[in-house]
Amino acid sequence: MLFFELLTGGSSSLALPLFGSPGQPTPKDRGQGPFESYPYTDLLPKVYPNPGEIGEPLEDFVHVDPGMRALSHLNPRKFLQGATRIENFCPTIGTEIEGVNLVKLTPEERDELALEVARRRVLVFRGQEDFFEAGGEFWKEFGSYFGRLHVHPTGGHPEGLPEIHMIYRDENTVYYDTENITRGMWHTDMSHERQPPGLTLVVLYHLTESGGDTFFTSGVEALKRLSPGFVEYLKTLRQIQSAVDPIQVTRNGTRSRNIRRPCVTTIHPLVRRHPVTGEESLFLNPEATKGILGYKKQESDLILNFLYDHIAGGLEGQMRVKWAPKTVVLWDNRVTMHSALFDFAGSPERRHGARITPQAERPIPALDGLRLH
Repeated sequence: MLFFELLTGGSSSLALPLFGSPGQPTPKDRGQGPFESYPYTDLLPKVYPNPGEIGEPLEDFVHVDPGMRALSHLNPRKFLQGATRIENFCPTIGTEIEGVNLVKLTPEERDELALEVARRRVLVFRGQEDFFEAGGEFWKEFGSYFGRLHVHPTGGHPEGLPEIHMIYRDENTVYYDTENITRGMWHTDMSHERQPPGLTLVVLYHLTESGGDTFFTSGVEALKRLSPGFVEYLKTLRQIQSAVDPIQVTRNGTRSRNIRRPCVTTIHPLVRRHPVTGEESLFLNPEATKGILGYKKQESDLILNFLYDHIAGGLEGQMRVKWAPKTVVLWDNRVTMHSALFDFAGSPERRHGARITPQAERPIPALDGLRLH
């Protein structure tokens, strides 16, 4: 049974037509293919926003982080007792784990998982065959335990599963920006939302033979490396974030993009506090941060570009995930940034997977009393 049949309860009638559905972009329009010999056509994103069909903005909701409950556990790392290997990538970020079955975690163990992700920033679980085979409904249930599931404003998803955001790149994919030296960019997912994601997970079920790694960096460590006086100043700053205008992502006219809901503009603190660990972290995103509130463009650019360079050059807080079959990567989107490595661009390689993106609280300013309106 193909994985898409698992996602849709075994129905093969919902398989993705190779030439697209009525009203939907074709694979060629999406910069994907060819698919004649590709064994995972049923896993490709099928449903995209229709032109002119713009829904309502996301509503605020009350988020309770499951990691809060684990703080009172006698052993908050009990869920790791059966692990056959636990190895940190580096002291400040990232842990690789074998021998823990994510599918079999109890609610209490899921709470502990959330706390461990918050503390270690990134967890890489190997050998998760059961997770891959569990299918889309389980993925939704698992993800929703950690927060309300986010639906991507422009991306494609399988039929009936809008909460599953699909990832796809191949030799024919047109990238967002081919004019820069590198296609990679440090970012945090969907940070423009009023309540951006918290714990986030990605699986890849078609890997490149080599390359396609994912880099992560710690916003907590980046903040700690700055002088105390400068940190106190940064805590007073608010940033303006906005979703990317769909006109800007037409991919040089080769691929149009529609939106599911109106673009939003949000004010976030530049330094946020984690609700569970209490740690303070830089929180900014070159894809969405438009400027610092109340500052002129040149003033804002001076500060933001310094911070972007600081984050990119902060090797002490960085790690690199090399993907392997049946790997699940979870990270805390509130205190990390990441970037995929597109070193396989132009080759016949494919990188294909899915992201599950639970939303969390509205960012808590590190400076008490900082107004976000």
